[in-house]
Amino acid sequence: MNITMWLLAGGLLGWIGFSLLGYNGDRGVKISMAIGIAGAILGAKLIGPMFGASAAMMGDFNASALFFAAAIAAAFLFVGNVVHDRWGI
Repeated sequence: MNITMWLLAGGLLGWIGFSLLGYNGDRGVKISMAIGIAGAILGAKLIGPMFGASAAMMGDFNASALFFAAAIAAAFLFVGNVVHDRWGI
């Protein structure tokens, strides 16, 4: 359940970043969604547990892990946009 929510949050943030904010406009919506999903997985699996965002039992929904997934996905999208604007990568 958690990983599905992380993927949806990252993909949704990638789509919102592309559609509403104009992030990664030159690269397209698929790349924006992929960056969001990668950030969500990294945020929930690696960053979240550093701050105590782990579920009591495997498979349980964890709101704090979802928060970290969304926050890191948004940060990845922002950094990806800044890098692309600055260096054209």
